[in-house]
Amino acid sequence: MFCLLEAVVLYAMEPVYNSVVAVARTLFAAQGIRFRVTGSENIPTEGGAVIVMNHLSYMDFAYAGLAARPSRRLIRFMCKKSVWDHPIAGPLMSGMKHIPVDRENGSQAFRDAVKALKAGELVGVFPEATISRSYELKEFKTGAIRMAQATGVPIIPIVLWGTQRIWTKGHPRRLGYSRTPISLTVGKAISAPKQAPADEVSATLRAEMQLLLDHAQAEYPRLEGDDLKFLPARLGGTAPTLAEANEMDRLDRERRRAAAAQKNPGTDSAA
Repeated sequence: MFCLLEAVVLYAMEPVYNSVVAVARTLFAAQGIRFRVTGSENIPTEGGAVIVMNHLSYMDFAYAGLAARPSRRLIRFMCKKSVWDHPIAGPLMSGMKHIPVDRENGSQAFRDAVKALKAGELVGVFPEATISRSYELKEFKTGAIRMAQATGVPIIPIVLWGTQRIWTKGHPRRLGYSRTPISLTVGKAISAPKQAPADEVSATLRAEMQLLLDHAQAEYPRLEGDDLKFLPARLGGTAPTLAEANEMDRLDRERRRAAAAQKNPGTDSAA
């Protein structure tokens, strides 16, 4: 009875977020996705924390949030501001109290994230900032580290694997029934002392996440045939190498800048 009452109270406090989660879980069940979550006990049951994840697919935020469910926590994800421009997604993002990030001016997003952390929220960050087409860890930005240092909260790493097989950059969506395995591995908390250089803490975090990723890849069912495109070249797959993927990202950025400059001739395309 107490558990039921608690569930009702939690739903009433976050009606939008919990409704979206219910719909998402129904979709995942219809797709036959087989989740394997390990280390969920590392998600704190109370208080703020920066949740840091690798980025393989467009759905990573939805999958990663499942790792916090056993702790009855919700993650406020930092997402690009343009999502709020969508007539349906925008109101939902606001209702779930996610944090918009303007890539041209991230200072407001940083302040909003710090405020949420001080209020005891879990804030989700993708330090690679974009999907990794190589399925390797890209270079990490230090924003997540600086947030943790500014608030004294721990950093909790979550490593995803298999999500790239559902919907990732450069490949068709596979949203039908597939029984795709997806692993979510939650690592132990990493501290970010205020006096420590952010890049050093970031390097420690990345190294820990690489170990978790290596283990997840080793434990994952063998990929063959057409699915080799979702496997890093280092592991015998046909995905681009990290260097090749970085070059593809660079060319994409140049194309976006050129398109923006053409649309707004007064804009400095090199900005």
